[in-house]
Amino acid sequence: MLAAAIPVSAQTVTSPGNLFDQDEIEKSIRPSIDKKTKNIRDLVNIEKMGILPSPPRPPKIKPTEPKPIGRVVPPEDTIKGAHHLQSLDLTSNRAALASTLAADPNAPSINTLILYDTSGPWGFLGELYAQMTANLVSHFGTWQAHPVGTYTAGEMTGYSAVIYIGSTYDEPLPPAFLTDTLAGTTPVLWMYDNIWQLTAYSGDFQSAYGWNWAGFDFSSIGTVNYKQTDLTRDPINQAGMMTFANIDSTRVQIPAMAKRSNGTSFPWVVRSLNLTYIGEIPFAYVNHTDRYLVLADLLFDLLAPGTVERHRALVRIEDVGPDANPRQLRTIAQQLFNRGVPFAVAVYPRYEDPNGVYNNGVPEAYNLADRPNVVRALRFMQSVGGTLLMHGYTHQFENLINPYNGVSAEDFEFYTAHVDDSNTVRYDGPVPGDSEAWAANRIALSEAAFVAAGLQVPTIFEFPHYAGSVIDYMVVQERFGIRYDRGLYFPGNLSQQPIDYSRLAGQFFPYPVKDIYGSLIIPENLGNIEPEPFNNNPARLPADLLAAGQANLVVRDGFASFFYHPYLGPNMLLQVVDGLKQQGYTFVTVDSLKP
Repeated sequence: MLAAAIPVSAQTVTSPGNLFDQDEIEKSIRPSIDKKTKNIRDLVNIEKMGILPSPPRPPKIKPTEPKPIGRVVPPEDTIKGAHHLQSLDLTSNRAALASTLAADPNAPSINTLILYDTSGPWGFLGELYAQMTANLVSHFGTWQAHPVGTYTAGEMTGYSAVIYIGSTYDEPLPPAFLTDTLAGTTPVLWMYDNIWQLTAYSGDFQSAYGWNWAGFDFSSIGTVNYKQTDLTRDPINQAGMMTFANIDSTRVQIPAMAKRSNGTSFPWVVRSLNLTYIGEIPFAYVNHTDRYLVLADLLFDLLAPGTVERHRALVRIEDVGPDANPRQLRTIAQQLFNRGVPFAVAVYPRYEDPNGVYNNGVPEAYNLADRPNVVRALRFMQSVGGTLLMHGYTHQFENLINPYNGVSAEDFEFYTAHVDDSNTVRYDGPVPGDSEAWAANRIALSEAAFVAAGLQVPTIFEFPHYAGSVIDYMVVQERFGIRYDRGLYFPGNLSQQPIDYSRLAGQFFPYPVKDIYGSLIIPENLGNIEPEPFNNNPARLPADLLAAGQANLVVRDGFASFFYHPYLGPNMLLQVVDGLKQQGYTFVTVDSLKP
């Protein structure tokens, strides 16, 4: 629970003076950190921010349903028309990203102010972190975000809470922000840097709040303990973590502890009066069992302390196209139905192999309507609790190796990528010709293919390999308003500057959010089964997904959501489903999460 917001005595706030101009004062109020260490810290953060999971390993045998002998279909589209090109106003939509995004209109009026750093060569990190923060707080209500440098006196009084992300060492903080924080009337969650500016601005921060900072710890810290659960922290993270001094245990709450490799520990987060302080930024080096989950749950204390605990689960059958094996689909659907488990099915309605990878060098393409056995299997899946999703159109892009071979379900459709010399998948940027019209046309072609197969057009979209440009995200928002995936976020979304596709962040969510593109996001936070390591990613087996499910139990109203490729057979799928049930999760339908 958030401690009561008790106003700090006015005597504890000093005059602004020339706080940022006096070298002697600066030396006395900030922890020492040499320039080399600072640069390494920033470099490591941004390098890890740009590393995203690889697409699934291509199946060894594909397609699995026999092909009509001698039939060769040109790789170009055979269905034409884009009936959703009208009334797209994406420019004004993007302009609204920096302002309020509404959440559930029936929810309490919760509005969060997000402040972030912008100075220096790594200033763009602040905007990326602010987007990730905004995504999380959207679960609770609305938000607004802007650089901390533009904060005005009294601004925070109009908000339920304030989150400040200190990503730039010695970012000049406005005296008005420090004064209003110390006034104690608005809950403030402060991450990482520049806490020394706040403590120096107070006449006696220790007396008021019952704790003080001590300095950065750069040792190997691989675990954060929260709610008696050990969550992971990548030990190669050398960004440093703040330590503390003179903590008054009678007045200060310590929700989580950081554990060093030598067995010693210190507070990861402290909370007293109106201030919650986290000694690092938990958005870098994130994995499925990460201390990032502590932040996700602490937001309930900050914004919705009365939330009742519950744990729900979701499962999605992935990459189902015209080339799918109908028998595999029926078997998996029946097994899930027997266990009373609803599920989603991610469907791309057109198969493309423009380079003839699986057809002896001869290009091949066909639609769902050309595979009646697959269509019947999809109808059976719907009859036993399956919900169809639109998983793009062809799940690949023209004849581009993007990044594997150009074949449907194996490559990106709305983004470009390549496998580098180190065998790592690198994200490159929007596809050639990316535009509002192009993205809308892909969706329209997909819709037409569903209709031609006699299937109802899905109402939920999932980006192939979870990747698209900002334009693509906005087009999907206009058409669907709801996605079931993870998103990519880029500098420029909040600052209204040109989008910088060379710097990106990916993010998963342990509960539904309304992300910065305006779409309701159904969470997927456990990942998927990968029996073998590939592209420098380790193998992930049922035990790994169940470990992630166990970790996510620390989120008081969180989800355990994963996806599964049907060509792996039902056994590992059922291990995860049964294991999550034993952990206390209840499987629900995706439709139950719609507003």
